[in-house]
Amino acid sequence: MYFLTGWPRRLLCPLKSEEEPFHVQPSSQRFYFAVLSETQLSVWFSRPSVLIVSYIESAKASSQFGFYQQAEWKQDDSMIAVAAANGYILLFDVVGGGEDKYLYEPVYSKGSRGVKVTPGYKEEQCAPALSLEMKRPIDLEAPITSMQSLQEDLLVSTADGYLHVLHWDGVSNGRKAISLCSVPFSLDLQSARGGLCLDLKGVYIRDMTYCVTLDGFAVVLDDGRLGFITPLANRITADLQGVWAADVTDGTCVAVNNKYRLVTFGCASGSVLVYSIDTTTGSMQLSHKLELTPKHYPDVCNKTGAVKLIRWSPDYSVAMVTWECGGLSLWSVFGAHLICTLGEDFAYRSDGTKKDPINISSMCWGAEGYHLWVITSREEAELVENMEEAPPQTQQAGILQFNFIKSALTVNPCTSNQEQVLLHGEDRLYLTCGDPTQLSSGSSESPHPHNLPHGGEGSPTHHPSPNSTLLGYKHWHVVQIHSTYLESNWPIRFAAIDTAGQCIAVAGRRGFAHYCMSTRKWKLFGNITQEQNMTVTGGLVWWNGFVVVACYNFIDRQEELRLYLRSSNLDNTFSSVTKLHSDTLLLNVFRDMIILFRADCSICLYSMERRHDGPNPSASVELLQEVSMSRYIPHPALVVSVTLTSVRTETGITLKAPQQTCMADSIILNLAGQLIMLQRDRSGPQLLEKLPFCPPVVLAQYVENVWTTCRSNRKKRHLLEALWLSCGEAGMKVWLPLFPRDHRKPHSFLSRRIMLPFHINIYPLAVLFEDALVLGASNETVVYDSLQGPREGRESLQGLFPYCTVERTSQIYLHHILRQLLVRNLGEQALLLAQSCAALPYFPHVMELMVHVVLEEEATSREPIPDPLLPTVAKFITEFPLFLQTIVHCARKTEFALWNYLFAAVGNPKDLFEECLMAQDLDTAASYLIILQNMEVPAVSRQHATLLFNTALEQGKWDLCRHMIRFLKAIGSGEMETPPPTPTTQEPSSTGGFEFFRNRSISLSPSADSIAAGKFNLQKTFSMPSGPSAKGSERWSKDSDCAENMYIDMMLRRHARHLLEHIRLKELGCFSAQLGFELIGWLCHERTRVARVDDFVMALKCLHKDFLWPFPVTPAGSISSPFKNGHRRTVLSQHLLKSQSADSLLNSDMDTAPPQAAARNSNHTWLDGLGALGPTEPTEMDTALSHGGPKTQEAFLSPLTNKTEECSIGSATDLTETSSMVDGDWTMVDENFSALSLTHSELEHISMELANKGPHKSQVQLRYLLHVFMEAGCLEWCVVIGLILREATVIKQVVNFLDSPEVPHETVQSVRSGLLGVDAWASTDCLGYKPFLNMIRPQLQKLIETSVEQIQPEAFLPGASNSKLAEPQPGGPSAEDNRGPALLGLALPLEPPGGLGTEDGGVPEEQEEQAVDEGVYDCTLS
Repeated sequence: MYFLTGWPRRLLCPLKSEEEPFHVQPSSQRFYFAVLSETQLSVWFSRPSVLIVSYIESAKASSQFGFYQQAEWKQDDSMIAVAAANGYILLFDVVGGGEDKYLYEPVYSKGSRGVKVTPGYKEEQCAPALSLEMKRPIDLEAPITSMQSLQEDLLVSTADGYLHVLHWDGVSNGRKAISLCSVPFSLDLQSARGGLCLDLKGVYIRDMTYCVTLDGFAVVLDDGRLGFITPLANRITADLQGVWAADVTDGTCVAVNNKYRLVTFGCASGSVLVYSIDTTTGSMQLSHKLELTPKHYPDVCNKTGAVKLIRWSPDYSVAMVTWECGGLSLWSVFGAHLICTLGEDFAYRSDGTKKDPINISSMCWGAEGYHLWVITSREEAELVENMEEAPPQTQQAGILQFNFIKSALTVNPCTSNQEQVLLHGEDRLYLTCGDPTQLSSGSSESPHPHNLPHGGEGSPTHHPSPNSTLLGYKHWHVVQIHSTYLESNWPIRFAAIDTAGQCIAVAGRRGFAHYCMSTRKWKLFGNITQEQNMTVTGGLVWWNGFVVVACYNFIDRQEELRLYLRSSNLDNTFSSVTKLHSDTLLLNVFRDMIILFRADCSICLYSMERRHDGPNPSASVELLQEVSMSRYIPHPALVVSVTLTSVRTETGITLKAPQQTCMADSIILNLAGQLIMLQRDRSGPQLLEKLPFCPPVVLAQYVENVWTTCRSNRKKRHLLEALWLSCGEAGMKVWLPLFPRDHRKPHSFLSRRIMLPFHINIYPLAVLFEDALVLGASNETVVYDSLQGPREGRESLQGLFPYCTVERTSQIYLHHILRQLLVRNLGEQALLLAQSCAALPYFPHVMELMVHVVLEEEATSREPIPDPLLPTVAKFITEFPLFLQTIVHCARKTEFALWNYLFAAVGNPKDLFEECLMAQDLDTAASYLIILQNMEVPAVSRQHATLLFNTALEQGKWDLCRHMIRFLKAIGSGEMETPPPTPTTQEPSSTGGFEFFRNRSISLSPSADSIAAGKFNLQKTFSMPSGPSAKGSERWSKDSDCAENMYIDMMLRRHARHLLEHIRLKELGCFSAQLGFELIGWLCHERTRVARVDDFVMALKCLHKDFLWPFPVTPAGSISSPFKNGHRRTVLSQHLLKSQSADSLLNSDMDTAPPQAAARNSNHTWLDGLGALGPTEPTEMDTALSHGGPKTQEAFLSPLTNKTEECSIGSATDLTETSSMVDGDWTMVDENFSALSLTHSELEHISMELANKGPHKSQVQLRYLLHVFMEAGCLEWCVVIGLILREATVIKQVVNFLDSPEVPHETVQSVRSGLLGVDAWASTDCLGYKPFLNMIRPQLQKLIETSVEQIQPEAFLPGASNSKLAEPQPGGPSAEDNRGPALLGLALPLEPPGGLGTEDGGVPEEQEEQAVDEGVYDCTLS
């Protein structure tokens, strides 16, 4: 409602004085302030805040009258009464300086509009020159305790128990004295007839205040009792009657709230008691208390001392309280606590030391509540002066001015129909409209008005979707009010914003101005006379591109309703004027209707119509109806807000008839906090829009603000047809409609609406109806005490006070409403409401909050709960698909002690775990595993973890698999005491086992021995990495004696066997790379078992399908092709691969999997995207891996030509990442190709070759697998992959290897029969393979002709050689085969230039990109 901003200002007095001010009193309009010191009366002006005049008492008069004590202004600001210590009342005339006499005048540049046009214009922007003239003093012969100004009289109480009524003119015969003993006091007015009920002998009035709307005086007696005195006649005479509050004897001070008819008393205990006066009995009823709670202020709640002062703001929406021990605290009318300076940064320095609270001797609000004038006590002033090192007589250091900004709702409640928060300060506006996605990059950082978007948020009449209201956006749009308008019309009294949040209007003392967010321009009256001849009285509101203003016309002395078109110039010629019969106090708009509340307690309804009959649109206004409310409203000032709405209670509410929501069915009045509704009476003749209204019904008490909307949405009728109330300390209430389900007939006993209360943690300023959110604001502080210095007073203020800012806040309320409905057994309504909001992004959070709040309350309750709500809430949540996630997330955020209570209500976590597995929700199942680990024995955890591990392996959720490995190891090594963290972040210990690849070195130099010998060294395939460098194998073997490691290894081997049996090579490669499974070593062991290929044709078909590799087609002229002998394949393949630029391969799109298949983490390596799958047929593997993280692009390796055919290349697993892999060095493509001139037939062949090739990624992956199988000696798989790649050299190499005596006879037979089977299949089903098979016909023939020889043991000796392998192959190797050793020396960057890297080091990416070299090689292990 009200918010502190910035630092306070200190007002310096130009006059030298040794006296400190101790009392400040504002005039009725708060433009002047009387400041008292012991012998001095000063008058200050509000804007600019300067001293105008000072009256200093002579020493002789001062000794006669005594020191000044307090002051009071006459209602018309023409006189000041000062009470002196010796019982004198000193009356001063405030005399104006006459025409053109000003202390301060503004100075204008040439051509500005600041010229005197109308009488009185210049006075409003100048500080006037006033003088004080003392009249004859009045001696009351007793010390004066309190003074109160009335319209024509001055009421003074004295310490002898008398109440004096003085005329302001000081005439002695107009003076009356009433003894307090003669006033009968009782508990209520009915019992007062029995005689005196209170003995007032020797008692006097310590403090008193007059309440206009209650027509009486609230008094605090010197014995601490509280009372309220009412005059029985119209004038203050001897006929007075008093009531007193029972059981209170420690009252200290009093203040009254005229708008809400509340009497507030400060007590010695530190709390403030707020009373209302019962209208029937006249007794004082305690409404609520304003007190600091131990919950928020445990240190100071009982140490504040007595309440010293209470001051209500000018609009009566907030009260400022200070105590004897110091400090300021701000409360709303009905007890919502807004600010307190006794805690947090106000009370503590940045180093943690405690500050002394600021001690206040007097305070008052400035005009419109933008400032709080504070006079600090003498000790406080001395402290400040010491910090400034200034002599005490040079200045008045005691007056501080605190700056506030306030909600537009406080004075213009019609803005409650909007879904924006609008705050206004003295010279600027803060608003929360706009969409951050449409802001430019600069505007999202700065709230400065020049950074506002250029019309990006739609036209001014655009109705934004509720989500566009910057829910998580912390910055305000700050709009500076036009200085030209402000300087002559300060202070700003009203502000309004339109529905779209694009247009703002403000009204000051005279006229008004409006601002457009899209153009960032203000519009002011072009004719200043028109501006100064009107003043806004009842507020202003936007409607359909018009500003609707209730104003008073000074020329015609007439109240008027005006509509000004926003798009035209601000001038009366473009306005529609309707004359009104009575002063307007409030106005509001509902659809095309205006509702006015007038000073004669009547309500007028007008219809508006926008017309396009001229060059500019115009509006016509027609009176529909007048409703007199004088029977129900005792005083017009008590009406806080008036609203026209479609909300009603009658039985016509059904889900079938939403069209009736457009009707203006009810009038809702906030009468001094009491919400009253008048519904249309539909029992008589149905005259449209002119139906009479039924008698009023009271809906709620203690209401500060009301929100309703005229929009309708069939899907969210619960929220849009509800009435939202802010009730101060009691939180919020919603008056919710109840609809029968499925168009059934409503129960006769079921209410049509229900009032549900709920607490929120912020002060609500706007309601987003469809988003189920409340928007608000809160004060935040920043400490700058390091700036504290002795030189300037300003710096000491920065040390004393933190810098205050206003933060935007928002809060979800849906879980409160659902819970309240469930408490009342309205589960069906709760389900309807929840289903209508299930699409909200924070709906899962709503469900969690509801479970969490109920769980905390019930599980920590000391008393047994007869009817627990948690089972009901659990049953309710099962209606939604996110039930399992909600429960486990709530459990993980709740302390362990409450888990048993939670799962007793929602079900056994083992059952929930199994439900997650059945629903394939593995990430949620992993969370339940942590619950089980804490609640069950280790054997149960191991059993469920194994189940989840197997499922994750099957689905290819590699991140989850890594976490499960770690989890199972933790169970095995006895780490049960500490549950593993949530599987969302990857730890260094689970980097996927790539240490195995990283820590093996590679020999890059060609080995002369190996080249000369050319021996196929099968021995190395059986050797595992050993020595200190083999950390990867250490990872698996360091706990080899641990059963858990063997158990995990067994499961991994079993899964690898399963994949290979089902010919899922792509998944096998992925599995190996992600989990660090040593594929080569395992394949060596399985070479004669599962690594055999039984059906070459089936394997070939599976690889085609798995890697999306097209079956080859036969070109028409293949026989006469110049390439049939493969003679020029090297050059052409180089050219082809060159044509595929690295960029095109890097930017190849990857598949997007459905969310349920997404892996939990985003630590994907190269195998995430094995093969660039087409979007039409994603495989299971790709759907599981390619979603949910940064898309990893593949590096492109182009073959390099080399002069020598012989080369030495390291194995696939020997690639090391030490070769500057993140340098971004993409120089792998050899640019030294000569331009080729190709004939038509050559081009045809090239296009055919491209058509027969699969995706580049698949090619790279197949080559990697070829390397792996080669190293492991699985020659059958090498043949299958050689066939699909159509690499003749691979087949030749394998056939040559088959000559080696180490190769088992079964393998030779298998390869021979397999190739024959492929040949037979190709002849019938796939002729595209025939040209390639013809090319390798000599090798096939050689296999058939080879006789089976007995393998000799000496064949295993290293000296055995096969000289054929050392020579170049006759067919000429393809470009991919023709590689030199320089290839491995190239940097293989992990990240493409786009920066999408992987987290796991990505070593297999290197291997994937490395193609097979069919030359002779040897591998050296270090």
